[in-house]
Amino acid sequence: MATVAEHTVRPRRGAELGLLAVAVLLGTGAYAIIGLNVTGEIPANTRNYSLGLAALALGAHLVLRWRAPYADPVILPVTIALNGIGLAMIFRLDLATRNNDIPDTFASRQLAWTTLGVVLASLVLVALRDHRTLRRFTYTAMVVALGFVVLPLVPGLGRTINGARIWIHLGSQSLQPAELAKIALAVFFAGYLVTNRETLALAGPRVLGLQLPRWRDLGPILLVWVFSLAILVLQRDLGTSLLFFGLFVAMLYLATERISWIVIGLVLFLGGASLAAASFAHVGARFHAWLHAFDPEVFEAAYGGSGQLVRGLFGMASGGLFGTGWGEGRPQLVPYAESDFIVASLGEELGLTGLLAILVLYLVLVQRGLRTAIGVRDGFGKLLAGGLAFTIAWQCFVVVGGVTRLIPLTGLAMPFLAYGGSALLANWIIVALLLRISDSARRPAPTASSPLVLGPDPVAATPEEAPAFAGEGGADDGALGADGRPSQVVRPGGERA
Repeated sequence: MATVAEHTVRPRRGAELGLLAVAVLLGTGAYAIIGLNVTGEIPANTRNYSLGLAALALGAHLVLRWRAPYADPVILPVTIALNGIGLAMIFRLDLATRNNDIPDTFASRQLAWTTLGVVLASLVLVALRDHRTLRRFTYTAMVVALGFVVLPLVPGLGRTINGARIWIHLGSQSLQPAELAKIALAVFFAGYLVTNRETLALAGPRVLGLQLPRWRDLGPILLVWVFSLAILVLQRDLGTSLLFFGLFVAMLYLATERISWIVIGLVLFLGGASLAAASFAHVGARFHAWLHAFDPEVFEAAYGGSGQLVRGLFGMASGGLFGTGWGEGRPQLVPYAESDFIVASLGEELGLTGLLAILVLYLVLVQRGLRTAIGVRDGFGKLLAGGLAFTIAWQCFVVVGGVTRLIPLTGLAMPFLAYGGSALLANWIIVALLLRISDSARRPAPTASSPLVLGPDPVAATPEEAPAFAGEGGADDGALGADGRPSQVVRPGGERA
């Protein structure tokens, strides 16, 4: 006979602190080695840099001890390690371009954005005590996301850089609001799908073994498809349109577990991409450069050619299996090596082995996010954590696939590695949300002996009083009671899930 053994969940904050020490050592060690190999001496500010990175890591750790003691102990150290590696590589490119005598370098700006990102993530953890609060703002999040996306189209505010109108200009800074829009869209998708997933999963005919949705249920995915095409056409931004559409299809699958949504999504994406490539010159040029990258006329084209892509491929090839070593390559020959092609820069100096190690860190980060989605007790949290983890995985696939010529280049930034303030801030917010949800997922459930404050009427809700999907701010897809009927889950302090 099978038995269930009692398992005591430990916060594991001590293990997190040890992993953070390793992560900080990894980033600061790379920083020192780069300076030693390029200039012949360890950078003069290595001590201050090390103390600053350690202070950021320790500060975030203390916030977790205070506000989210049961949060996943691996997510923060992996993030710090990736961020530190990215900072070291950007510093190396600054040295290669002779900017080391200028105070305002890419590395110094990225360090400032990192500080702001950690502070912002800490504020999210302090202010957001329960991730389910976000479900109240399902449609508000949709409006906010649409507002962020259209901001670059506002005359006088938006800026066109390298043919794409995805930036806004605020003072001396340029921001990419679509990076923040992806978080708001994940909140909207999670809130919408947790309310409507039974209809999307069960209603509709079966054709060739696939459970197809009804035509009226196809409305949301068609709307997102049209929205993604509009971004592609108006802003010339293949990466953002691919990210938004992929996020929604993935969350549809998480909500319904129906392969038919994946099939429909792929058909719509391939059809939309083919239509856009045939109808719009800038999209067609991107695909042409991808398919004919090694043609001399394509390689030498002044705009829209494949020079950047091919140089990145040659750089990674010169790195081989173990790389040229920190500071020993020539990654600066690739345009935008610190942002779009930082993966190629790392591949050249760390080799295939080092690049695979970095990708394993991303794999661990995504795995912990998906594990959080499995462990959390409410449907909204499951979808939100799964969607956010997929966002990181999808961006990694799109960026690495573009740099290695598996798919066309999209312009998305590698999370935590690439230079860019808005992307770094958005990804730190994603980490904060995953930590908040993981705290709820790992927090021990109340036992029978736990004191519960039930209020004036401590009775289980009937199905009429607590429907499985009550819309915004309503009951979640709650647990089933002993009689198989939905009931409220009461947690310590009288909080009802």
